[in-house]
Amino acid sequence: MPWFVQAAIAGATSFIATNIDDIVILMLFFAQVNATFRPKHIFIGQYLGFTVLVALSLPGFFGGLVVPREWIGLLGLIPIAIGIKQLLDHQTNGTESQTVTEALHYPEAAQSNRFGASLFAPPTVQVATITIANGGDNVGIYVPLFASSSLPGLSIILAVFFVMVSAWCFIAYQLTQHPMVAQVLTRRGSAIVPFVLIGLGLFILLDSETYRLLMG
Repeated sequence: MPWFVQAAIAGATSFIATNIDDIVILMLFFAQVNATFRPKHIFIGQYLGFTVLVALSLPGFFGGLVVPREWIGLLGLIPIAIGIKQLLDHQTNGTESQTVTEALHYPEAAQSNRFGASLFAPPTVQVATITIANGGDNVGIYVPLFASSSLPGLSIILAVFFVMVSAWCFIAYQLTQHPMVAQVLTRRGSAIVPFVLIGLGLFILLDSETYRLLMG
């Protein structure tokens, strides 16, 4: 089998293995797109977050030090904080119209059509942050994968990665267009999202063994 085919298969399988849970998170975001939270924020945020995860994994290729997985796991506190805030806001307002992004107020950034504004808009940063926080497995798998790759092989793997980010966003968006899925997420999404984010954060802390750091 040609080396570039092997590299492409390695890239695709490692991406799927480490990002299957992101489909659910992306579906929740796409299901709550509104006038201030747009698909481009999700798309750009996913790319930003994934790029950071790749950057954190690249030292494995160069044989240098990498950020410990336990420290990456500390980012799990972020979705927990976001989930708790949305839960409190939902209870305070007494309505199910509260969404993932309505917990933050960013009308000016969201209404701008400029790429620069979208790049640094709070919803984009929120998506990127949650992507990074959920990336402990990514770093743990990508470091040895990169370390065992040649430069041409690494180039193929990274190309596959970044193509599949778009594919992942497309799949998640299409799933939210399914009548049954869309109906459930639209009616119950705002009530479910805080618990999903809190659960995600707890999973990240436990899976990354970050609790060892928190316990001293």
